Amino acid sequence: MVSPAPSLPKSFAQLSPAEAAELLAARKLPPVESWHPTRTGDSAMEIRADGSWYHEGGRINRPAMVKLFSTILRREPDGGHVLVTPAEKLAIAVEDTAFRAVEMKSEGDGAARTLLFRLDTDDLVMAGADHPLSFGRDPDRPDPRLHVRGAIGNGLEARIDRALYYEIVEMALAEGGDPPAIWSNGACFPLVDR
Repeated sequence: MVSPAPSLPKSFAQLSPAEAAELLAARKLPPVESWHPTRTGDSAMEIRADGSWYHEGGRINRPAMVKLFSTILRREPDGGHVLVTPAEKLAIAVEDTAFRAVEMKSEGDGAARTLLFRLDTDDLVMAGADHPLSFGRDPDRPDPRLHVRGAIGNGLEARIDRALYYEIVEMALAEGGDPPAIWSNGACFPLVDR
């Protein structure tokens, strides 16, 4: 479940699992996967690795504008990213991932655990089968990501910030699995992808 929220009603840390589930269920995104306009072009926009958005070289400093653009962002089958409306599709450069997971809340333990993430756009994503976590194939070079939306394997992802990654590793190691893994919303994610 993904929920782009204009603003969270209370601090992320104070959200109960039930409140988070309500927010996730209430928010709807534009149906960008079903839009296939014939008019195409370049947006002169980019999302840098630190999550900042730029247009024609200047940083977009209005969070509301970034949130709005993020709702019409889509990843194409060729791996490129576009901003899409029913009328046009404009390419946007993405240096790393489209989003950053900047805050995390864990409820429960082991297979009963649920991990809720807040993205840099204030979107909420609950990790699980529909929103898998991945950590890369090389344990010496972790590549922690969260699937946000679109086709799994070729959709929009969030880079999990380093501090959150270390929290996830700590939780997984404390549970003593072999190989180490973290559970969320009924799905198990090994710390090293196979």
